[in-house]
Amino acid sequence: MSRRAGRTLHGGRIAYAVLIVAVIVSAFPFYWTIVAASRSNADLAKVPPSLLPGPHLLRNFEAVVEEADIGTALLNSLIVSGSITVGTVLCCTLAGFAFAKLRFRGRNALLAITVGTMMIPPQLGVIPLFMLVAELGWVNQLQSVILPGLVSAFGVFFMRQFLVQALPDELIEAARVDGASTARIFWSIVVPVARPGMAVLGLLTFMAAWNDFFWPVVALSSQNPTVQVALRQLGGGYVHDQSVIMAGTLLGTLPVLLVFGLLGRQIVGGIMQGAVKG
Repeated sequence: MSRRAGRTLHGGRIAYAVLIVAVIVSAFPFYWTIVAASRSNADLAKVPPSLLPGPHLLRNFEAVVEEADIGTALLNSLIVSGSITVGTVLCCTLAGFAFAKLRFRGRNALLAITVGTMMIPPQLGVIPLFMLVAELGWVNQLQSVILPGLVSAFGVFFMRQFLVQALPDELIEAARVDGASTARIFWSIVVPVARPGMAVLGLLTFMAAWNDFFWPVVALSSQNPTVQVALRQLGGGYVHDQSVIMAGTLLGTLPVLLVFGLLGRQIVGGIMQGAVKG
């Protein structure tokens, strides 16, 4: 439903049908994860498989706890993802403000270099990064995963583009006339204006850090894992227990869904508010 020229436009039946189908297709993988996590491995091997949840969910959760240190993994993932999110949002907002509104020599060249780094596959830097981490004695420690992710080129470019549109130059000039320093302008003017963009970047960063597997599996061991590293230990043996693997996957997915459920409405509302103000 939208408004155009004073009229309210309603979606037709075809539009609602398409939306319903899209919701079902999008939600079915998560629903199937719940079904598989609550069934036994023998139930999943049946043809056709059952599409209703079974009675083995708690038993499979217990198997996950026994096979992998999921409690430590969840805590480590929370620390890593939270630290990376806070650092990325703060640093990228600072850099985005500098590139968007401050004038200094080499600004365009530095921005081009920053954006250009997104074209380099991250796998190319794994060996020198691991050598540096080993030299510092950080192998199998959480800081080896946190520090390399505190700033992202995408985050800098995202916040720069957001502030170019959302932050009027007149606000900064008025603050300069009143004698405000750059730091005061950032905390008192830029941060309130940038909150919708910061919320979106924070959610995207948290999800990416939570789901990251490649670098944590290189830098950490099974004694001090994140969730994704711990899930690798599940379903071992000659025949993989898919129900236990799905139960672990469900446990690893719930915190992300909780964060999105708590912040999703605020993020969408903030984006719409910023769009209306713009």
